[in-house]
Amino acid sequence: MLPSTIARLSDMKTIVGVKEGSGSVQQASDIVQMCGDRLTVLAGDDSLTLPMMAVGGKGVITVTANIVPMEMAGLVKAFAEGRIDEARRIHFKLSPLFAALFYETNPIPVKEALGLMRKIDPELRLPLCPMAQDTREKLIRVLKDAALI
Repeated sequence: MLPSTIARLSDMKTIVGVKEGSGSVQQASDIVQMCGDRLTVLAGDDSLTLPMMAVGGKGVITVTANIVPMEMAGLVKAFAEGRIDEARRIHFKLSPLFAALFYETNPIPVKEALGLMRKIDPELRLPLCPMAQDTREKLIRVLKDAALI
């Protein structure tokens, strides 16, 4: 949706937030500017959580928190409390995971990661399919580097 459309919708009392998943910090910035305090803007892309919060977003609807919930919560909390250097440190630490969890269509990589971490049985239903071997190996490397497996 265009920021102007979201701004019109933000006048409705039943609409209190938006998951901004366009991948554009500029679009998030425009929405925050147009809507002010009438609307909570949440990042829809984990890797854009920090930049979107920098322009007025309040958090994220996250995939990465399925793997490292405390770290994602810590990133958002650190920024909200004004500990920008700490938020940036966490962002850079999690950056490889942000990428790895989207090597293939969501939720395939996150289910595979949770399976490798022995948290779930990574069952998939059609139309989803198992990860390709090359991307699975890259995911394993990222999880090992993060000391998650």
